[in-house]
Formats: sequence, C-alpha cells, structure tokens
Amino acid sequence: MTSKLLQELKCLPEASTELPFNTRIWLADMWLFSVLCSTVLPAVISSAAVIEPQVPLSPTTALPIPLLGFGTWNLKVDPSNTTAAVAKAIEVGYRHIDCAAAYGNQPAVGKGIAQGLSTVGLERKDIWVTSKLWNDHHEPDKVEDGLDDTLRDLGLDYLDLYLMHWPVGNTGEDGELEFDYIPTWHAMEHLLSTKKVKHIGVSNFSPSQLKRLIANSTTKPAAHQMELHPYLQQQWWVDFHQHLGIHVTAYSPLGNLNPTYKDSSSSSISFSPSKKKEKPKTPPLLLDNLVLKEIATERNCTIPQVALAWGMGRGTSVIPKSSHEKWIRENYGAKSCALVENDVEAIERVGRQYLHRFNNPGKGWHVKLFEGLDGA
Repeated sequence: MTSKLLQELKCLPEASTELPFNTRIWLADMWLFSVLCSTVLPAVISSAAVIEPQVPLSPTTALPIPLLGFGTWNLKVDPSNTTAAVAKAIEVGYRHIDCAAAYGNQPAVGKGIAQGLSTVGLERKDIWVTSKLWNDHHEPDKVEDGLDDTLRDLGLDYLDLYLMHWPVGNTGEDGELEFDYIPTWHAMEHLLSTKKVKHIGVSNFSPSQLKRLIANSTTKPAAHQMELHPYLQQQWWVDFHQHLGIHVTAYSPLGNLNPTYKDSSSSSISFSPSKKKEKPKTPPLLLDNLVLKEIATERNCTIPQVALAWGMGRGTSVIPKSSHEKWIRENYGAKSCALVENDVEAIERVGRQYLHRFNNPGKGWHVKLFEGLDGA
C-alpha cells in the first residue's frame, strides 16, 4: 500500500470517545469537508450541459464504467422475461449490466447479454459487466470457484468488475461468522492475476470495515456499491470515496419504487439540522414526492429520470432495473435530463427531511451492518 494512502488513512479523525456519537460524526464530516474542498473538484451540474455518461475507475482503465447501468436484482419472475429485458436494455443503449450470484438469474441474464450484443452488432468488449461474490463462497479456497460459477452462468470469459457482495460470510451453528472478509479479499486480489476479472471491489461496507480492508491489503477496491437515493444520500460517504479514488455505484437509486421495499417504510427517521432524532417520518413513494414532481415538470423529465440524473451528477453510477420496455427506455432517458443547482439543493433538502435505509438484512443474519452510516 502506498505511503500516500497510509497517510490518508492515518489522518482520519479519531475524536475522543467521551464526546457524544453525533458530535464525533459531525467532527469527522467537517474534517472530510475541509479536505474535499481543498483537494477534490466538485461535480458541476448546469442547465447547459448533459451529465457525462461515463467515468473511468482509474487512469489505466481500458473501458470506463458507464454511469447509467442496468440492474438485475429481483429480475427473475420468468427466465425468458429476464433474458428479454437484458437484451432490450442493450438494444436501447445500456452498456453496463450489474449481476450477482445471489440474484439467482445469471444464466438468463447471460442469454440476454448474448442476444443484446448480437442484435446491435457489438462484442463483449463493448459493454461493462459487474457481478458479485456471495456469502457462501467467502472461504478463500472457494472464491475462485464462485467466480468460475458466475462466468459459466453468464457465458463470459471475464468480468469487468467483481465485488464482495457483503462484508460477512455464512455463520456457523453458534451464530459466529465463519470467515473474516480480509482473507476473502486477499483471495479476490489473486483473481486479478488470472485475467478473469479486470477490477475488484466491495459492496455494503461500513467506514471501519473499508478502512480496515485498505490497511490490510495491497489492492484498494476499485469500486464500492451501496444503497443510495434521494432518501439515503450519504453525501459525506460518497465524497470520502471520491477522495480515496474509489468509484461508487448506487443500487436502488429509485428508493422505494423497488417493490422489495414496499412494506419497509415505517422505520424511516427524520432528522433536524441539529442531528437530534425526531418522530419517525414515513417517506412518500418517490413518484409522489412533491419536490421531485416539481423538478420533473420544470426540466421536462420524469421523476425517475430526475432521481437518476441527480445520482449520476454526483459522479456515482446508478443501476435501475425494470422488466418493462417502457421503463427501460424511460430510465435510459435520464442521460438527457439536465438539472440545475437549485434542483440539486432542493433534492438535498429532501434527504434531510427523510432518512431511510431500505435494505438492511443485518437483523436476519444476526450481524451489525452499516455501523457509522445513516439509517443503520
């Protein structure tokens, strides 16, 4: 690990544990803000420019990761429908497909990739494919097997990006985690030499977990996939990754439009500027959010396009999913939805009014996830 990176990690603020937790978080945020203001150029969003659809993971990356991707989580009602949806996405213009072994649909997704490429006359090298290592393959000796299974299911020779899906492996009968994620990551580092993956990264890590992983490895994650949307903005966390040169991908970028979350809104918390907890507040369905409705009307966009354009404007890639051609095309139109500064400020206020993390399986797995992050 480079000395520069070590210095970055060592200078993370370690406020006294005697201070209240919210005060320590505020101090850390202020430190990060001062660093970012002096070292990172802010993303500029204007009415005159359409958001750039691609950003490289690193200066040596041969293929930039498209900021607008196509997600495949829960796209498995009917395998033929999954295949058709992925093929249509490529036909419409998507060049970034996000997959995972845990989604249980990679064979159908792989067929869709092949059909889509054939339809538009492209080759494998013309698209970006991400997949993820599931918890049942965290044992170092099983990591490459997990990758091989994914490649076989997708019908591909390599992945552009392979992520550790969660920072936890399976648990034993005693409820204790069987495998620490550091040895798992070391096994993933080895995959780079096999040429079966171009980049490796993580998903759903907490600040302390990410810091520990970087401090105990030779390869920094190329990307970190996490839940991000107008109701869970985590701007300081996104900024932190940009400071370290780690790309961020937002899953569930349309928040509670994902049907998986339809019954999970009662636990949302609203925070005042003073960071004091107030009465829990249920966020409206994203399509019913009045602020986003107004912005969509003014910019001649749809609400999903506004949310996706906002996400891409922060430099994060977004991976909405749909099995319907109408919505596949609508989401792709977010590339042409240009927001202005006032729009971004209004969406930031939405994030302060509603704070909700929809995806947290920690209780079911009997592990603590997202410690130190909003909505944990």
